[in-house]
Amino acid sequence: MRESNIERSLSQNESDDLYEHYRFEAQKGQQPLRVDKYLMNYIENATRSKIQKAAKDGNIYVNGKTVKSNYKVKAFDVVTVLFEHPPYEFLLVPEDIPIDIVYEDDAVLVVNKPAGMVVHPGHGNYSGTLINALTYHFENLPNNSSNRPGLVHRIDKDTSGLLVVAKTEEAMTHLSKQFFNKTTEREYVALVWGDVKEKEGIIEGNIGRHPKNRLQNTVFLNDEEEKGKPAITHYKVMEALGYVTLISCRLETGRTHQIRVHLKHIGHTLFNDERYGGDRILKGTSFSKYKQFVDNCFSILPRQALHARTLGFVHPTTNKMMRFEAPIPEDIAQCIEKWRNYSKNSTLQ
Repeated sequence: MRESNIERSLSQNESDDLYEHYRFEAQKGQQPLRVDKYLMNYIENATRSKIQKAAKDGNIYVNGKTVKSNYKVKAFDVVTVLFEHPPYEFLLVPEDIPIDIVYEDDAVLVVNKPAGMVVHPGHGNYSGTLINALTYHFENLPNNSSNRPGLVHRIDKDTSGLLVVAKTEEAMTHLSKQFFNKTTEREYVALVWGDVKEKEGIIEGNIGRHPKNRLQNTVFLNDEEEKGKPAITHYKVMEALGYVTLISCRLETGRTHQIRVHLKHIGHTLFNDERYGGDRILKGTSFSKYKQFVDNCFSILPRQALHARTLGFVHPTTNKMMRFEAPIPEDIAQCIEKWRNYSKNSTLQ
């Protein structure tokens, strides 16, 4: 009822040509906070000056009415940002960007995405994405439920590895059902901070938006009011390297940032994961030589140490199980080798 009243208010009082770019509902425990500061916590790459200009121009609404930047957001307020132009991510422009194709037939495409490439357009990333490339190289890709051509699942910008793309409506339906039913096989290789004592294990914990930082997700415990969505990650230690550990993760569910959030939750943040604090020295000594060594590793691997190595699914036409593997990319491989040499030549005291 709350949202329908808001929509009715907008349609009665504002132009029908406005497009909603963002919508956030303040949580139950929200303390009064200026709307410009509130939106800075929720919109990636936004500056306070840009938000204040949007408010000055009448583009920020709370509960269906325009507000100034000093408006104090309270619990259950619905904050929306509207502009006269549609969101840029809907203005999809095909771009001639090379794609590393691992497999292709009439129904599916398996690609090996490099680190640094965003999967689909979004705020701050309107070009250079995998979708921009796909729409250039392939015509008439089917849209998913979010109107994103060919996309069945995704991996983060700075995660490398395998993705399957649907080329027909039938393939989109078939593959989407497999991901929904958790019957696909997905294995990731990760380098994490710390010595993982248990050689294998299962991480279970509901994942949802962080209540204070919308750019992060977090694990919610069973006794917390907001429970997020169920998430299960299986892991195995591949190699102990002293202050870091190389592990394999198998996803049973596919929540946003799942591996990154689950591993941080058990005290083993991904190496050089800036968003979750892995770009600092979390384990090791205070020696300056050690700090220099870690900085060199960060330079070699300037992103989180996560790679989607294997992908398995039932082919939507042949009904045969298909499995693919993408080798560990050079940046992660070099970083692993540096840690391997360091752990052999150091007492790690």
